[in-house]
Amino acid sequence: MADYSWHHIPGEAAPVHTADNAVPPLDDELAGALDDLAGIHEGIDLIRDGIRLLAVDKLTADKTQTVITSIAGTGTDVQALLGLLMQRLTNPDSNPGLRHLDGDTLKAVQRLGEQYAYETAEFAPREHPCEAAALIDGI
Repeated sequence: MADYSWHHIPGEAAPVHTADNAVPPLDDELAGALDDLAGIHEGIDLIRDGIRLLAVDKLTADKTQTVITSIAGTGTDVQALLGLLMQRLTNPDSNPGLRHLDGDTLKAVQRLGEQYAYETAEFAPREHPCEAAALIDGI
């Protein structure tokens, strides 16, 4: 990672691995899912690049634990962030693009976004990633 540019360039991945430290290329399922989301929005492209980088980067055991629990651990994690983002995107106070909708539709959209954020925070499965991270370290 030391030779990875400090400046993010969409579409660029981590440095190429040598035979000594080779990480397999993306599997077809993950690569296809990333491709399916291409071009929707620059923010989604950045997320895709981050996922691709995490998938092909040569992680240490310690860094793997950290990444796993940051995606779906306890407290603040990527799952919770996505829930909060959904809540923001479905709120007309923070997303002016919704303000043309009638009042009842606005309320329904906002309620569904809030419900998604709550359910993601409260019920998204986190025990398996946390258990996996604990097993890596032998905790």
